[in-house]
Amino acid sequence: MARIFLSYAREDVDSARRLAEAVGSAGHDVWWDRHIQGGSRFTMEIDRALKDAEVVIVLWTDASVESAWVQDEAAEGRDSDRLVPVSLNGCRPPLGFRQFHTIQLGSWKGEGEPLQMDELLGAIGKTAGTRPTAKPSEKPAEQQAPNQISICVLPFVNMSGDPEQEYFSDGITEDIITDLSKVSALLVIARNTAFTFKGKVMDVKDVARALNVTHVMEGSVRKAGDRVRITAQLIDSVTGGHVWADRYDRDLTDIFAIQDEISKAIVAALRVRLLPNEKKAIEARGTSNIDAYNLYLMARQQWITGSVGDIRRDESVVRMCNQAVSYDPGYADAWALMALAQAQLRLWHGRDVNALPAAEKALSINPALAEARCVKAQTLEESGKQTEAQKEIDEAYRLNPESWEVNREAARLTFRNGRIADAIPYFEKAASLMQNDWHNPLMLITCYQATGDEAALRRAALLTVERSEAAIGKDPSNASALAGGAILGEKQRAHDWIDRALLLEPDNLMMRYNLACALAAHLKDNDRAVDVLQPYFEKMPSPTPIKHLAVDPDLDLVRDDPRFKEMLAATKQRLGMQE
Repeated sequence: MARIFLSYAREDVDSARRLAEAVGSAGHDVWWDRHIQGGSRFTMEIDRALKDAEVVIVLWTDASVESAWVQDEAAEGRDSDRLVPVSLNGCRPPLGFRQFHTIQLGSWKGEGEPLQMDELLGAIGKTAGTRPTAKPSEKPAEQQAPNQISICVLPFVNMSGDPEQEYFSDGITEDIITDLSKVSALLVIARNTAFTFKGKVMDVKDVARALNVTHVMEGSVRKAGDRVRITAQLIDSVTGGHVWADRYDRDLTDIFAIQDEISKAIVAALRVRLLPNEKKAIEARGTSNIDAYNLYLMARQQWITGSVGDIRRDESVVRMCNQAVSYDPGYADAWALMALAQAQLRLWHGRDVNALPAAEKALSINPALAEARCVKAQTLEESGKQTEAQKEIDEAYRLNPESWEVNREAARLTFRNGRIADAIPYFEKAASLMQNDWHNPLMLITCYQATGDEAALRRAALLTVERSEAAIGKDPSNASALAGGAILGEKQRAHDWIDRALLLEPDNLMMRYNLACALAAHLKDNDRAVDVLQPYFEKMPSPTPIKHLAVDPDLDLVRDDPRFKEMLAATKQRLGMQE
């Protein structure tokens, strides 16, 4: 019988469960996210189940047609000829999926089998029957290679003897992943999944088995002065033998040529076809200036790993990007990253800086740069142009649905509009795209608590604490991470972490907000929550975070507090916000 992946919106969980039971009773193996076990990596489990499925059933409803998460899973099914769409209550599928025959389940409520069950089972059988089945083999199933050539590029090891050079080896890895992803004949494991193996000692065969890929690439980077040595090897997942290996000892100025050579060597070793436009795409670089590139990688690392809400992080990113574009004024990625940091300086720190020129400059060089559109969306929302802001985010998501910044901004914009359940897929995606991101899992705690999904709430809470503790282990002075880790565990420890955070960064307004949420929603200490919020209200320079506060259920228990109401009213008056 067929292996089936069931995609649905959170609001339709009851209908999804009944549909899974109905299809499962016919003998099919139906996977949906309620199969995830405690402690599992949420997104990795979903990705693996989706990839392994022979049929992707998508349950279209009024809620799911608005869900980016469901649309992503449906697109995976559509593009691989595995899609079987069904609809409840006459819901019409979204654009891009209307060319497929949709099985109409009408107003079926789950009692017994739907009248259209025979049609559904027939569609499942036909779809599964078109997919190749494995030939009998004496090898264990998990050791049989997938039909399509696929590869995981493991994070290159930093061999420079300086932990500060980690940004460079990570940047090289990400660029190679990006290059290989442009080759249509290759299935390349996404950066977020590959980086879950960073720092771990694992047998390559185990990695390949876990990800079901035919090949694994690993390597190292040693950067010293103006010289760089890169070693790389491509390994067959079945035999464990080397398909290709090489070492590059070059001047640092040759780094772009090395990346091109590695990508083309892998394509040649795997004997896949490289189309002319793909060759051109691989050779295209955001900059040809090594100094600009090095500064951008440093800024990007600071942006990703720095303390969220800390003005020092945002100022250093702006300085490095400014220097990068002074070396190469046509470096669109550096302009976009500068704009992102400038937007934070204005939004959270009240700095008189306009992020829009840098964003517009980035888009004038590369109109497809999605992150720059996030800054435009922030600016439009701040000026009250909600519809225009949403259009920018929609376009950004269309351009790059795999962008951490885009998913993060889409989540927050959706959340601030009061559509908490709809924000969940974006928060989930953002959390999956950056392994040290604890802030988006923190937001998922709020969302799942509001929607009543206890199992997902526990997963999000554990992930938040796990990542917060990892960040604190690397930098004990990361006050924002201390705030994130204060949501679970022993009550006294939570208060100790809150005390430490306030001592370390008393002026970090985002951190204060997260502390107040932890105090109110999890520790039930409303008086202290209001105390922590006082400087937040007094110093908040932008109306956007106040809009977030207005819909955040974490603060529901303190909204009737006279001090809270008085401070909120005074802040709105100071910022010119309407009641």
